Amino acid sequence: METVLVTGAAGFIGWKTSELLLERGYKVVGVDNLNDYYDVRLKEYRLRELEKHPSFAFVKCDIEDTEEVFSLFSANSFSAVVNLAARAGVRYSMENPFVYMRTNAYGTLNLLDAAKSHGVKKFVLASTSSLYAGCEMPFKEELPTNTPISPYAASKKAAEAIAYTYHYLYGIDVAVLRYFTVYGPCGRPDMSYFRFIRNIMAEEPIEIYGDGTQSRDFTYIDDIAKGTVKALDAEVGYEIINLGGNKPYELLYMVRMIEELLGKRARMKFLPFHKTDLKATWAEIDKAKRMLNWEPEVSLEEGLERTVRWFSDNKDFVLSLSV
Repeated sequence: METVLVTGAAGFIGWKTSELLLERGYKVVGVDNLNDYYDVRLKEYRLRELEKHPSFAFVKCDIEDTEEVFSLFSANSFSAVVNLAARAGVRYSMENPFVYMRTNAYGTLNLLDAAKSHGVKKFVLASTSSLYAGCEMPFKEELPTNTPISPYAASKKAAEAIAYTYHYLYGIDVAVLRYFTVYGPCGRPDMSYFRFIRNIMAEEPIEIYGDGTQSRDFTYIDDIAKGTVKALDAEVGYEIINLGGNKPYELLYMVRMIEELLGKRARMKFLPFHKTDLKATWAEIDKAKRMLNWEPEVSLEEGLERTVRWFSDNKDFVLSLSV
């Protein structure tokens, strides 16, 4: 049984990816620092789900801590690393850019160096569609992404660059996955869809930055987890690969769908468009199809229906969360 290190295992994508790996017969060591960027009870909920699997082990660990990371590698025999630990949130990265660089760039360096020192030759790195600011759509992996417009995006670009260096110098096989607006049950409370569902359910106003015509290439969490596991199984050398829905939708369209699913109208408060936001995202996914045999399976309509159902089934818990 191969043992895979999944960082950020209590996070949204880390949780679902760990779950899928366990279902496919891997042993998973999941690490997370359980920071309070959003309500920790959500992370604890995901961990409880993972701990039902006998092949899952959780270690509280901060990837910023070099000594902790190297101790983790010394205590285990990992066949691969899936680095999904990250400080997320474009807007908050303006308030505390230092923690983004420490976690997303320096933390990635710690993991790469530990992998090199312990002979781990496979590394999957989570990256972001936010890097495509200013590029023509649909976004292709070959486009120059040298003008990040948020500290978050800049920290992810740094992680991609150091991962290439470790591939070049030490032969580590690196798949960099640029995720596009991931949504689904038990997601992050700072994401628009989470706030929309929660606030409409609670009959509270929702906030929309801009006029709502900005569009996103929404990608359902199960599809993202499947693509991540496929990247783990593939030998790519060093490749940047988009994982996206390949079909952008306007934000107001999502709001209308949520209204219909909940049977309630939204009260909308429009705020100025934020400087760090992209007006639109759209993933070109030909490379994912070709190299990973991956493409999204869950439509936005089906994905939102599943998501709203989870919110309704867990209404008291959702409404108790700090958002």
